Amino acid sequence: MLDLTKLAQQMQGISQHLTQEAAATRLRLDRSQTLLDKAYRHQNELVILQEQWRDRITFTAATPIEPLNLRVSIPTAPSAHTVIATDGSQIAPSHHEIAYCYLINIGRIVLHYGQSRHPLLDSLPEVFYRPEDLYLSRQWGIRTEEWMGYRRTVSEAIAIAELGQHVQESSELRSRSISVALASNGVGVMKNEELETPNSPFNETRQMNISGIQATPLVTPPTLAMVDGSLIYWFLEQLPTEARNTILQPILAAWEQLRQAKVPLVGYLSASRSGEAVNFLRLPACPFDVPDCMTHCSGKNDVGQKDHAPCQVLEPLKDPAMWAMQLQPGQRSPIWRSSASILDLYGDLHRVYFCYVHVGTEVARVEFPGWVLDDRTLLDDALSLVLAQVQKGYGYPVALAEAHNQAVVRGGDRTRFFALLEQQMIRAGLQNVGVSYKEARKRGSIA
Repeated sequence: MLDLTKLAQQMQGISQHLTQEAAATRLRLDRSQTLLDKAYRHQNELVILQEQWRDRITFTAATPIEPLNLRVSIPTAPSAHTVIATDGSQIAPSHHEIAYCYLINIGRIVLHYGQSRHPLLDSLPEVFYRPEDLYLSRQWGIRTEEWMGYRRTVSEAIAIAELGQHVQESSELRSRSISVALASNGVGVMKNEELETPNSPFNETRQMNISGIQATPLVTPPTLAMVDGSLIYWFLEQLPTEARNTILQPILAAWEQLRQAKVPLVGYLSASRSGEAVNFLRLPACPFDVPDCMTHCSGKNDVGQKDHAPCQVLEPLKDPAMWAMQLQPGQRSPIWRSSASILDLYGDLHRVYFCYVHVGTEVARVEFPGWVLDDRTLLDDALSLVLAQVQKGYGYPVALAEAHNQAVVRGGDRTRFFALLEQQMIRAGLQNVGVSYKEARKRGSIA
């Protein structure tokens, strides 16, 4: 039980510390403006230096691929569009429960705007109980609870890829059907095989004005796939190669499925703690001729403690704080290429890029694969739909919030899950079905 009387005595010290920290942050922001201007003037030279000395630089700094003084106003989203999202939750395995198993629940969302179509809001639960599911990761020294989280990431990626492909195919078919219905002037919707017949009599009619309507094939409304969090899976760096491939390859296959369907994928990070862009400003702040960190900055002082490098003049300033001073609502920053080492395994098509977007309530980090960047129309559509989602959700994307609500496993859900499992075990003739004495005592205090 929390003793609020004792806690109140510590509040004054916290408030004083936060006041001092706010003043220090203002000084860092002024310093960041100076370094940003310097980096813009010498951007090409700094990028070349970064590439040449990347093996000797000991911090992760993103690379700008657009001028640092660029500020882009994001276009307004079209009235007709579709947004899909997935999120996951789980029930972790416990030896104190009636059975050692775990559950992954994937929330799925499809929201159609301006199309008079019903949304999809549901979840896909899956129970893992077989030995190959529970103990596969033990060979790599990975706990089952930890592996469950990785499996959830894979399930989220597969689910959103399947949604994206299905939505895009149905949208294209719907647009073609509406176009043919207009061209036929009330005759009706053509069959699928007629749509693909090159000599169909409707081909000529499709180019004619009927009742003042140009009966040309309708444009398929843009679709956006959103996930909550980063597309850079940092946790993969520490995994053995076989375990890493088991997780990463299905994710990249899902991304490829979205690429083939021309559905842009973005990762939305609210209140990001990343400092990749700020770290690039350590290059113009470096007092040495070349950024050879391993030679000039050993990282240890005379007593063996971690030393403060001379280029860390902005520490602990983070990217969103810096870009909040640079961007107006509705604008995005220059695009950056992440230099995280794990991205070398993604391949050029799926290498992650990012920018910062002032969504009005905050500066959010938006990540996307290289194939989204390659198609600027796709990228512009994606960013406009992201901004529209935040506006509709009063500060946070509607689709992501709803995906979370569909995915989350609450206390009552957990209780009903194990009650259902207990019924099945009893029906199967199993005896002594029950939780451990420790778990039973935690659920009902005798005090």
